[in-house]
Amino acid sequence: MQFVITLVSLDGEMASVERLDEYGNLPAEGKFVKKEANLDPNWPRNNSGIEVKNLQFRYRPELDLVLKKLDFKLQPKEHIGIVGRTGAGKSSITVAMYRLAEPDKGSEIIVDGVNILDLGLHQARKAFTIIPQDPFLFSGTLRQCLCPYSQADAEGVKTEGLERIDDKRMWEALEQVQMKEYFLKQPGQLDSKIATNGDNLSAGQKQLVCVARALLRKASCVILDEATAQVDRENDQLIQQTIRNAFSEVTVLSIAHRLDTIIDFDRIIVMDKGNIAEFDTPANLVRKEGVFFELVNKTGAETSEKLKKAAFQAERQRQAGEKVNVDID
Repeated sequence: MQFVITLVSLDGEMASVERLDEYGNLPAEGKFVKKEANLDPNWPRNNSGIEVKNLQFRYRPELDLVLKKLDFKLQPKEHIGIVGRTGAGKSSITVAMYRLAEPDKGSEIIVDGVNILDLGLHQARKAFTIIPQDPFLFSGTLRQCLCPYSQADAEGVKTEGLERIDDKRMWEALEQVQMKEYFLKQPGQLDSKIATNGDNLSAGQKQLVCVARALLRKASCVILDEATAQVDRENDQLIQQTIRNAFSEVTVLSIAHRLDTIIDFDRIIVMDKGNIAEFDTPANLVRKEGVFFELVNKTGAETSEKLKKAAFQAERQRQAGEKVNVDID
C-alpha cells in the first residue's frame, strides 16, 4: 500500500518538475521600456486615430498565420465593431495590438504617428485599455483595483508611469457605471475589500468595476473583447450604454458575438479566415448582402429584421446630426 502511495506521489512530483521546466524555458517578453524610442510624454493623445498596415500574426513561429496582411484605418473617436464566425481572427487582433505575442516583421500598428511595435511593451500598451470577457480584479481594496499606483504602492513596488488618481475621480467613474451608491453603502467605501478575482462581487458588478477602471485610465483606444458575454441582460444594457456615453471621445474596438451590441456603431470589420472580408457601416453591410448579411440572417427571422431596422435607423440619425439611439427590443 505504501508503495502505491509513493508511486502516486512521485508521479505528481514529476509533473511539477515538468511544469517548472516548461515555465523556466518560456520565451521572455520584449523590453518593458525602450528609452531609445524617445517617446513624447503626452503620447498618445486622446483624439488620435489608429492605422494598421500589413498586419500578419501567428501565435507561435511554427504555426500558420491567423491574421493575413490586414490593412485598416480607424478615425479618432470612431466606434468599430469586429465580428465573424468562430476562428475568423477577431480576438487575434486584440492579442496582436496588445502584443501578448509579437506580429510578424513588416507589420505596423500606428497610434498617433508612432508604430507601437517599435516601443517597449509598457509604452505600447499605454495606448490601449482592454475590458475582457472574463473580468479580473486583484485582491485588495477597491481603491487598489481602480488605481494602479495604489496597488503598486501597497505592494512596495516602485513603478514609473503610473498615475495617482484622487478619490473624486474614482467616485465620478463609479457614478458613471452606477456603482457609486453600492460602494457608498459598504463600510470601507473606496477601501472596501475585494476578494481574489472579485469573488465577493457578482459577474455584472465585476465588469462594471472594470469599466470604471477603464474610464480612469484615459487611454486613446478602448478594446472590448465580448465584454458583456458573462453578465445578465440588465447589466449588459447598462454596460453598453456606458460604453456609448463615457467613451464617446475615444476610439472603441468591440469584438462582438452578439450583433445587437455593435449594430449602431460607426463601422464594422467583418473577419473571415484571418482576412478582412468587409469593412463598412452597418447599413451598407446590410445592403451589400455579403458575409455580415449572412451573420444577421442567422440570428433568426425576428431578430434579423430588428437588426436591419436598427442599422438603418442609426444611419438616418447620423445623417440628421442626431445622437444615435436605437433599441432592438
